[in-house]
Order: sequence, then C-alpha cells, then structure tokens
Amino acid sequence: MTDADAIVVRSATKVTKALIDAAPKLRAIARAGTGVDNVDVAAASARGIVVMNAPGANSISVAELAMGQILSLARHIPGADAAMKQGRWEKKKFLGEEIRDKTLGLAGLGRIGQEVARRAAAFGMRIVAHDPFISLQVANDLGVELVALDDVFARADYVSLHMPSNANTRHIVNADRLAKAKKGIRIINTARGDLVDEKALADAIESGHVGGAALDVFDKEPTVDHRLQMLPQVVASPHIAASTREGQELVGLETVAALRDFLRDGVIRNAVNFPSVSAEEFARLQPYIDLAERLGAFVAQMNEKRAQGLGVRYYGGLADGRNDMIISGVLVGVFRSILSTGVTPVNARSVAADRGLEVVESRSSRPRNFTNLLSVKLQAADGERWAEGAVFEGAGPRLVLVDGIAIDAPLDGAMIVICNTDQPGVIGQVGTLLGRHDVNIANFALGRNGDRAVGVVNVDETAAIPEAVLEEIRKIRGVREARLVRV
Repeated sequence: MTDADAIVVRSATKVTKALIDAAPKLRAIARAGTGVDNVDVAAASARGIVVMNAPGANSISVAELAMGQILSLARHIPGADAAMKQGRWEKKKFLGEEIRDKTLGLAGLGRIGQEVARRAAAFGMRIVAHDPFISLQVANDLGVELVALDDVFARADYVSLHMPSNANTRHIVNADRLAKAKKGIRIINTARGDLVDEKALADAIESGHVGGAALDVFDKEPTVDHRLQMLPQVVASPHIAASTREGQELVGLETVAALRDFLRDGVIRNAVNFPSVSAEEFARLQPYIDLAERLGAFVAQMNEKRAQGLGVRYYGGLADGRNDMIISGVLVGVFRSILSTGVTPVNARSVAADRGLEVVESRSSRPRNFTNLLSVKLQAADGERWAEGAVFEGAGPRLVLVDGIAIDAPLDGAMIVICNTDQPGVIGQVGTLLGRHDVNIANFALGRNGDRAVGVVNVDETAAIPEAVLEEIRKIRGVREARLVRV
C-alpha cells in the first residue's frame, strides 16, 4: 500500500482513514460499483484523493430482473417449478395472465426505470410513471405518461420501484397507499428495501387486496423476519439484481477506464468528491457551495410537481467570476432527495441534462441588502418555487426570501414551512399544535407581504415528525400550505 497510486475495491473492502493514512502516494480510490458507503470519502477529500465509482453500469441487469419478476408474478413460474420438483402436476392451479395491455407503474424514471420502460413497452404494456425531475420530453420519447404517485398505484396492475432510500421515500409503500391502490396490484422492488413497509405489504397480500409482490431487497439483509418472503404470492431473491456476468464486467471496465484516464491524463470521470478549482478558490467558495446545496434542497422539497427548469441568479460579489461549483451545488441539493446514485459537483450538470431539466444562470448588478446573495427558482408545471439565501458571518447560511416574501431563518436541519393568509391566531395555533405533539421549536421566523405570510419553524429532530402533524397544521384556518423540509 505504501507505493500505491490507486486502490480498486468492491463493496466488502472498507477503505478507512487508517488505510488511507497508510498510503502516502495514494491519488485515487475507485469503487467498482455505485455506492461508496465503504469508503471514508471525507478522509480521502482531506488528502486530495479522488474517489470514483461506476454509476449506471449495471442498469440493464437490474432492469432485466425487474422484468423477470413481472413475468414470474404473471405466470406463477416459481410456484409451478416448485410443484414440478415435488412431483406434482398442477396445470389448473397455475392459470396466469398476459402482461400485454396491462399497466405498469414506475415509481422513479431514472436510468433503471427508463430501461424497464423500454422493455415493458416491447411486451405491449401501458406505462405510467412518477418522477418530478424528469421532463415531459424524456417521458414522451419513452412513451410514458407522467402522473402523481398515488395515481400510479391507483391505475397500475404492476408497480416497479426505482427510487433512492432517504427520509422522504422510507416506507413510501405503506398501508395507506396500498389501501388506495388498484385491487390486485403487484409490487416489484429491485431498488431499496426500506421503500416498503413490509408488515403493511404482508397484511395487504394476506387480505387479498394486493395480488402479490416480487422482492429482491429487504429492510434487513439477510432477512430476519421471514413472514413476507414465505407468502406463496411473493417471489423473493437475495439482492441479486446487479449480479450478472455482464453487469459485473461493465462495472469493472467502467472503473478501470475512469482510473486509467485519471492516472494517465488527469481526466476526472465519475468522481464523487473532486472540485475542479484550486484549493484557495475552493476555500473562498465553500460557504456559498454549502448555501447553494441547501437552497437547492429547499426548493426541491417545496415542489411536488414535475420540475421543468431551474434558474440561478447571483448578486453582489457572487456576480463576479466563474461560479461553476455554485450552480453545481444547487443541482446537488435539488437532486439529493430523489436520486439513489451520488450526484456531485462533477456530474450534476450532466445529470440535469440527462433528465431534461433546463438550467439558466444569470447575474445581476442590482443592489441588494446583502454582500453576496444567491437566488434559486425551480419552475414546475403549475408555477415556480423561489428561495434566496445569504451567508452571515458567524451565523452560517440563512434563508432570506421564500416565494417573494422576505424572511430571516437558519437554513439548517428540519424546517416546517407554512404559507398562509396574514391573519391573527395562526402562529399561536401552530405553536400549540407542535407542543401537543412534543415537537420542540428551535427557531421561528415570520415574513409578510400584503395579505400573504410565510412562517419557517426550525424544529428539533429528536423524534420523527409524522405526516399527520402537517395535516393538522394544514387544517388551521388561513393556512394554504405546510411542508416539512430537511436541508
């Protein structure tokens, strides 16, 4: 290790700070796969070591397994095979159905979701999908209709999950959503185990409302609660979606090609941590990159419709010079909550281009009340979400405007954002309601403009904030909108 210029690892090898410190000549760490959870990226960054991965190389493998799961559910292939191996000829028991003219719902239309869509279309399936960050053009080219997530479950005969695992998507398949789903729906999951509330899914299958499921990923792996996988209506596999000879070969080829280009030519591809600026310039920009990511995450979580465009405007000192890393920071924040693969300043623009999100940068010489001000607007199908932020010395990033209303709130942690008509009693009712649910308020900020008001409540995340709390807030007289945003 002492003479190594690069390390190539798979998922089982842990690249710790101690290992990094033991390799003084190390310049690159290449992860032959997507996730870099087994690499101490912070320690590598502190040393100036590039960390690379191979995103998307196994997309075909995962998509093909998803299609295999759909066919297995439709034609009862695992059950028929098991019966034959036990010497039973049960032809009538395994009456199946064609998937032709059936509706496939895709929860997520990224690389893998798009590959599944292409294959399902070849089988003659109708395809609907939910993905707020895919443009209409991309969906139209695939022959996919974009709809709300609840509509996907209400209309689809089969739903295939292709979402990342995060606070917003955990248990997105739950008892409430399944109860409102089309009777007989079948769930396919090759993405992340915690997307599914396994107890709720098992209950819905046993009740007969859900027709079955095909699961390659589970909340706990290896599984410890075998109830779901033992149901006869469930096809289960031990997280093998990416485990094909071809997929593993592509991962290897993509990894070594990126490593070769870096070591030989200095070209950086698929890096998850390397900014293309000098150390001095990066130190100057870093507070504003942090602000940019938080503003991007804020506007993305305030939006639930399909995003069509992103506008970023710089004021004051930020209007001078190149701000590639700042615009990339905004995109990283926007995509952070909806993509499972790592989006970094290196690849953020290409991710936006791949997903058909138009990005417009502008600079203004108009005087504002801040030395450096960053403005972010996310255009959606039914309007735009607009937020502005600044960096206060000693106070970190601050939110200074929401949808045209001036405010001053810490842009940090969990925030309940409330839009309401400006009338007496709203603030008091919100505070009382949160106290009743043991939600501790760390900071409250209010902005007003005419008859409109915006309140930003920074709360302690000592406990989860259930959707029911937000629903109660929305029922308060005068409240038009209440959202939980995490940055």
